[in-house]
Amino acid sequence: MTVSGFTFNPFSENTYLLHDATGACVVVDPGCYERAEQDALKQFIEARGLRVELLVNTHCHIDHVLGNRFILDTYQVPFLVHEADLPTLRAVPTYAPSYGFPLYHPAEPTGLLTAGEPLRFGETALEVRFAPGHAPGHVVFYHAPTSTLIGGDVLFQGSIGRTDLPGGDYETLITSIRGQLLTLPDETVVYSGHGPATTIGQERRANPFLQ
Repeated sequence: MTVSGFTFNPFSENTYLLHDATGACVVVDPGCYERAEQDALKQFIEARGLRVELLVNTHCHIDHVLGNRFILDTYQVPFLVHEADLPTLRAVPTYAPSYGFPLYHPAEPTGLLTAGEPLRFGETALEVRFAPGHAPGHVVFYHAPTSTLIGGDVLFQGSIGRTDLPGGDYETLITSIRGQLLTLPDETVVYSGHGPATTIGQERRANPFLQ
């Protein structure tokens, strides 16, 4: 599995395309709001002959869902989130204009992500792990064969997700990190929702929130 990343919108949110040798592709957390951002993502997909099969959100804060409608309108694919984050997603239209996104168009999921049930595309299967604390229905996606974790806003290089937003809870987040992320091998590469990639080993050794 290959991970291709893009940084979009004023929140510098990381959007990821997961794709494998079959050309199958999953869009994770599309933060593309401006037309130029949408075009960049679409052109990358077209240039590599990728076949978009799924749209998923690790969680549903505004910066991670701005491009959901664009992906659905463009590719007509299933859209999955964890059930516990449906209220988070459905709240976005109430505050999007005040955050500077008056043209945000909501999108309703067509299905749900369930921890422990694999997320499949092409010849790839991802493990879905439930990791609340930053958001009530936050999930992460782990691919053991490539030691890859798509981590959303749970764990960052030298930091952790904020817990002062509605539905956030510091102790829950720390429990999620210790139980769902630090149980992975040290070599696991963590692709976070903001900032550079890191590894489980690096954060286990040096992250000040985990000492």
